[in-house]
Amino acid sequence: MIRFGPAGIPLSCKGRTLRDGIEDVHNLGLTAMEGQLVRANVQERSADLEEVGMAPRDLKTDMVIEIIRKKGSKETAISNLDEPIRNGDTLVVLSSGISRCYSELRNLRTMADELDVQLAIHTPYYMDVIGEGELCFKSMDSIRWAGLIANELGARIVVTHIGLYGDVTPRTAFKRAKERLTELAKWYRKHGIKSPIGLELSGRQEVFGSLSEVSRLCKESKELVPVVNFAHYHSREGGVLREPKNFDKLLDTLEGCSSGELYAHFSGVEHEGGNEKRFTSIKKGDLRFEPLAESLVDRNQPITIISSSPLLEHDAMYMKVILERVLTKKVSKEIKGNSKKEKAGSK
Repeated sequence: MIRFGPAGIPLSCKGRTLRDGIEDVHNLGLTAMEGQLVRANVQERSADLEEVGMAPRDLKTDMVIEIIRKKGSKETAISNLDEPIRNGDTLVVLSSGISRCYSELRNLRTMADELDVQLAIHTPYYMDVIGEGELCFKSMDSIRWAGLIANELGARIVVTHIGLYGDVTPRTAFKRAKERLTELAKWYRKHGIKSPIGLELSGRQEVFGSLSEVSRLCKESKELVPVVNFAHYHSREGGVLREPKNFDKLLDTLEGCSSGELYAHFSGVEHEGGNEKRFTSIKKGDLRFEPLAESLVDRNQPITIISSSPLLEHDAMYMKVILERVLTKKVSKEIKGNSKKEKAGSK
């Protein structure tokens, strides 16, 4: 199956909640949507008396991601969302802009399942899991919190960027990325998070995330999967995606990196010197969707394609129309070919 959807709540949607977005995506005839974790702020507060005995997963007012419990002079951080809250506990609360509490996420999951809208979560866009500073720790936390949200939401994948090479060599950057992403994958397993961590291809030379880097990381860890951002790859490789065979070569490289369907982003793009400058609508720029549609129809490969175009849902629907047109053309050609064979055989 090939799914299409926007990177975020549709621009035409009157409401701005995730619930509004899911409904709008369904009404537009689309079947996927990527929730944007644009911020992941945490703060601490004391547990209220009425919350004592309740599990963080069942609270209706806040999304508690951790309990800090004192025992004498020592503090213990408890990340089990089913652990009953005790009097005197300190609660670490996540403010995400996606949902107020876990039960709301579970309700959205049910709604999305009923409407056949596949969900995903994208971490904040400025990430760094390579450096040694505070941003690295914040980025890793963002991936953790996105995983908790994705798990309750039933999200297909948690998409993330990896970050700049900075002042280290690509080899050192790869080593650090592998160590930290492996650590995060173990944390996901420990907390029963089934959504894999998706590593997005990067569109600039100074940003970690070339095809070889991402494919190697994903082949070495089954919990990591590639996210094929066609605009990023096209830019980084100097505009290489021109014909169906170019897309085939890229998709062939990623075989074996993911056990299920591929997850991808598509948009128009302006680029120069191996670097992306900006996303554009699909009708602008030199990255066309028709060759990819031809490749996908011939390959019969399941994939989710998220529109990251400035036109969001408009271009998601535009891609769907193009794919249907290419598929219809192929079927028509096959029918005509079979008809000619039958006529030739009857003579």
